[in-house]
Amino acid sequence: MEKQEPRKLKRAIGLWSAVAINVGAIIGGGIFVVTGIVAGYAGSALVISMIIAGVIAFITAWNFSRLAAWQPVEGSVYEYGRQLVSPYFGFLAGWMWMVANTFTGATVSLGFAYYLSSAFPELSINIVAAALCLAFTALNLVGAKESAGVNNILVTLKLAILGFFIVFGGLFVNTENFVPFTPFSSGVLVGAFFIFFAYGGFARVAVVAEEVKDAKRNVPRAMILSLGISMIVYVLVGLIAVGLLSPAGLAATGSPLTAAMNVTGNAVAVQIVSVGGLVATSSVLLTAILGVSRMAYSIARRNDLPSALAKLHGRFCTPYLAILGTGLLMAVLVLFVDFTSVVAISTFALLFYYAITNAAAFRLKTNHKRQRLMPTLGFITCLMLLAFILFATPEAWLVGVIFLLAGTVYYVAWKKGRMKKSGFSLR
Repeated sequence: MEKQEPRKLKRAIGLWSAVAINVGAIIGGGIFVVTGIVAGYAGSALVISMIIAGVIAFITAWNFSRLAAWQPVEGSVYEYGRQLVSPYFGFLAGWMWMVANTFTGATVSLGFAYYLSSAFPELSINIVAAALCLAFTALNLVGAKESAGVNNILVTLKLAILGFFIVFGGLFVNTENFVPFTPFSSGVLVGAFFIFFAYGGFARVAVVAEEVKDAKRNVPRAMILSLGISMIVYVLVGLIAVGLLSPAGLAATGSPLTAAMNVTGNAVAVQIVSVGGLVATSSVLLTAILGVSRMAYSIARRNDLPSALAKLHGRFCTPYLAILGTGLLMAVLVLFVDFTSVVAISTFALLFYYAITNAAAFRLKTNHKRQRLMPTLGFITCLMLLAFILFATPEAWLVGVIFLLAGTVYYVAWKKGRMKKSGFSLR
């Protein structure tokens, strides 16, 4: 009898699909939903918050791209932390990745429901969000290539709609909305913390690196290209949004870009932007389920999570149990969570694992002394934003620390259980 080859993930994603996965993960809940939260803190200087967060994200993305070029592997932050820092910190990085992106999925599905409810107010926001999570879970089960194909369409649509928002909205800008302009206020830094959530998806493609063609070359390029595209779009949209509607008006709604376009008095334009909100949040949710399930798969095949999560479907070659678990968890989560709290908790988690990623980049053996400057800057800026959570939402710090403790307790108990099992097997 011939020996069967073990099932492997398929390399089916090209460079531009990889860029689209990242753009799909970045441009979504942040620009269409979190803009309102940031306006509440930064006021008319919300664009400064976007630039600060973008620069911090770029520093970490640069370090991440070097790690991806060194070893393009499924699981990214978990593998880099495990190999270059320690197995424990690697596990915590992967654990907090799953926490961050599970909450991200919940956030953007709620954002989708908010935009849909502006057209159909009788719909239940939580039920709509849960149904969307389940629908995209089904799509992810079929395969990364199919998910990437749908995501490419969604990304093209939302970029076109944001382009429309910038051009059409630019005709109605009121410069008085930028007065007073306070770029040096503490609210700008708090706003940068919240908008960092919007940039957080720049490493999504690194989590599916084993499904990308020529990953050593394409994964780093996709991260830098997608972040550059997204930052330009964010700044332009932020300027137009404030120019159309005052910061207080943006902060008072769950669908700020639709509210801003309402100022034009053009009902068709408002509907177009509402559709953009639906499309953008959909693409982020799609890539969030993809990312969390692949992270669970990566950790499980190292036996740091139950090995069942590393099982691949016989036909689709996808980690189907990890995908089902991710989608169901998000669907349950959106039934009970508060929107602003979800954003804060997600941002805490992603800043934590990006701090570990920067520490891993610092320890790359290929580093010269000059090349350690960027990892050091990345680590410090992540810690700086984490510190601002204490001022913005102290409860997010509390919940974040609880998740870290839960991860630590699980890791220690799981390791002890495995050691006991090994001991019994030796007798």
